[in-house]
Amino acid sequence: MRKTAPWISMWVLCVLLGASPVYAQHEAAPAFKVLAFYNGTWDAAHIAFVREANQWFPQVASQNGFSYTATNNWNMLNANDLAQYKVVMFLDDYPQTAAQRSAFQQYMDNGGAFFGFHVAAFNTNPGAWSWYHNQFLGTGAFRNNTWGPTTAVLRVEDRTHPSTTRLNATFTSSVSEWYSWNNDLRNNANIKILASVDPSSFPLGTDPNQTWYSGYYPILWTNKNYKMLYANFGHNAVNYDTGQSLSSTFASEQQNRFIIDGLLWLGGGASNPPGGGPISPTAWYTVSNTGNSKCVDARGAASSNGTAIQQYACNDTNAQQFQFQPTSGGYVRINNRNNAAQVIDVTNVSTADNAPLQLWAYGNGNNQQWQPVSENNGVYHFVNRNSSKCLTVPNASNADSVQLVQYACNGSASQSFRLAEKP
Repeated sequence: MRKTAPWISMWVLCVLLGASPVYAQHEAAPAFKVLAFYNGTWDAAHIAFVREANQWFPQVASQNGFSYTATNNWNMLNANDLAQYKVVMFLDDYPQTAAQRSAFQQYMDNGGAFFGFHVAAFNTNPGAWSWYHNQFLGTGAFRNNTWGPTTAVLRVEDRTHPSTTRLNATFTSSVSEWYSWNNDLRNNANIKILASVDPSSFPLGTDPNQTWYSGYYPILWTNKNYKMLYANFGHNAVNYDTGQSLSSTFASEQQNRFIIDGLLWLGGGASNPPGGGPISPTAWYTVSNTGNSKCVDARGAASSNGTAIQQYACNDTNAQQFQFQPTSGGYVRINNRNNAAQVIDVTNVSTADNAPLQLWAYGNGNNQQWQPVSENNGVYHFVNRNSSKCLTVPNASNADSVQLVQYACNGSASQSFRLAEKP
């Protein structure tokens, strides 16, 4: 009799015993590793999403150079296991024990990355884990949902985030049930809403008693204090009599762009750099505007608090060289080479358009942190953590000595800058 290879025997045994499957990519060393947690035992619509997610994500991982492992063993939420993974996903649940919750919070506080879907935020008692529901996700308690599952037209509110740069201004989602929350995320300064329901979607739902006819409903968002993304979708339409899935969460090409680009951001750092590797946190760069080729410059080569950040003809002096040192969540402080303790700062912690930029001693302020968003090889725009506005040449000026400002991100050349590494 021909012998069966041990790994095949083990696989068959797992299938026969109904053991939870683990899906993983085993090829060349991955750029980063994703660990996805799921429950997979309640609500046929959520089970259908988990089933197809655990088929779709390994394919995406293989195509994009990362690995994907899925498990229903939530006790892997511990420091030793989590240390092996760059990104954690919650597909259809969230941790239930004190030990699991503590390990996840510590993981995030220490710079871990997270992608949550749909039920990962559902709760009726946010006080039971206030950090997660009120602070981290910001939702508070579940309020209501649409029914039945439908597509929605989503309006992209921030097209500068690495997860949204390839999205259209509006796009049609895949089919899902949609949740609303007691907390208005627009009132939370730490939450950045990336996309919401466009008014053209109303009425949203098929049951008149569970349809949204108007209002504001965030769908995709991030917390500025963490490297995380939450997506309201993840509930397939199903035949509840047979359990057959009638839709796919991965049927929208635009929505898939958000998932893939979001994962690459979560796993890969702040940006894609000049020359194809990450922006070095120790190197110095000149930063020149693509519209006029002028360099970002500390006025008068000064380095004191209040020194204006201006544009000036490039001259390779230290006043025009900057270092991009990571803080957290994909943001960096931009140090000036004349004095690395001085960083590019939005004056008066302003969130207004045209607020001028200056040098100021770094104090961990959100107005002193910027997200480099790659446009192409070596070209970026820089999004302020406090205001979500972009570093800008005012009025697209070509003149020397014009002080730079922050302004609503608009994709113009006045907000586009090329990095060039200096010795």
